[in-house]
Amino acid sequence: MNHLTQSDWIAKLPLLQAVMEKNEVLWRNPSVEPMTTGLAKTNLSKVDVTDASERLERFASYLVKVFPDTLENHGIIESPITSIAAMKKVLAKEYAINIPGKLLLKQDNALPISGSIKARGGIYEVLKHAETLAIKSQLLNDTQDYSQFAEPAFKELFSKHKIAVGSTGNLGLSIGIMSAKLGFNVTVHMSADAKQWKKDLLRSKGVQVVEYQEDYSKAVEEGRRQADADPACHFIDDENSTDLFMGYAVAGERVANQLKAQQIRVDEEHPLFVYLPCGVGGGPGGVAFGLKLAFGDHVHCLFAEPTHSPCMMIGMMTGLHDQVSVADFGLDNKTAADGLAVGTASAFVGKTMEPLLAGCYTIEDQTLFNLLKQLADSEDIWLEPSALAGMIGPVQAIQSALPSANSPQATHLVWATGGNMVPAEEMQSYYKQAGK
Repeated sequence: MNHLTQSDWIAKLPLLQAVMEKNEVLWRNPSVEPMTTGLAKTNLSKVDVTDASERLERFASYLVKVFPDTLENHGIIESPITSIAAMKKVLAKEYAINIPGKLLLKQDNALPISGSIKARGGIYEVLKHAETLAIKSQLLNDTQDYSQFAEPAFKELFSKHKIAVGSTGNLGLSIGIMSAKLGFNVTVHMSADAKQWKKDLLRSKGVQVVEYQEDYSKAVEEGRRQADADPACHFIDDENSTDLFMGYAVAGERVANQLKAQQIRVDEEHPLFVYLPCGVGGGPGGVAFGLKLAFGDHVHCLFAEPTHSPCMMIGMMTGLHDQVSVADFGLDNKTAADGLAVGTASAFVGKTMEPLLAGCYTIEDQTLFNLLKQLADSEDIWLEPSALAGMIGPVQAIQSALPSANSPQATHLVWATGGNMVPAEEMQSYYKQAGK
């Protein structure tokens, strides 16, 4: 943990004491800077995001052909933005707080194919890899009609190739479902906290699932090791993949178009606050990057993490990124928010977000279950526990006096990262865990 001891770190960053005590806290990023200078420090650009966006459009005809649930949106994997005024009243009452601005929900729980935010980056990287192989094998004809990816010749090509990923759950679902559909041999390395139903669903699609007793980091490490030994295997690296990141970043421009369609302004007088559940960081990092490209200094992104697993907060606070783990501060990385059960954050994401992220906050598991029930009761929207991490964001931002968070002109957008794939009986068991 660098050359400093735990007590040295607490003396330097007093908020770490509250983090170690598993309190719900908000950390403001002191390194955030204007987008003009911040973007220059990232080594990434809008060109990369545009490239990803265009590739997804090319694949739309294929997706419509093989996944009927993408038909409605013409093969574009996108989710609605929903006003949740009833839930806003619930939060105001529960926390005795006034939320003067708008409260909206970005419903990635309703994304087609795999029902979570991972349907963005995960599916994108698989499609990009498939395109690369098809071009290399000179299988793609010039029509640019990508529905040809459903033809037997493509399946035969992909059957000679493998894809592997390490996951706590949702990334494994999106990559497993997409890879198997294309015809790849796909292996998902899953940690002990991955839900049984996710493993069962993957196996039903012909995906090989390898289980580990250890946590997420071990599953990723093993997946990477086995893939490195096999030249025919493409490893999708949740911690370091630029392709995954770009698949998520496409969301920024799409959100801008959706808000415009709803006549919701985002400018200096009308700030946008976005609350993103965070595990290793790829999904929320990519989305936040895309949002910053779309809205610049008028959007303020915050990552939400469980009190037992605040790896990104600790990594960014200390500046040590992947060189520090939650265990170094006495935390056990045990949480019901399976997708967020990560002990060490992605250094790639942490360093990229250093000049761009407004901050991070933590949330207790019991709060997640309570919010799950309140959202189901008030709006009839059902999310998995980890997807509720963003819901407390407006309360945290206003209570912590983040500049403009309590403005009547502000828009608060909670990113609902998953839920639609959860079996009904599993969802009921979550609902029953609410405190009241």
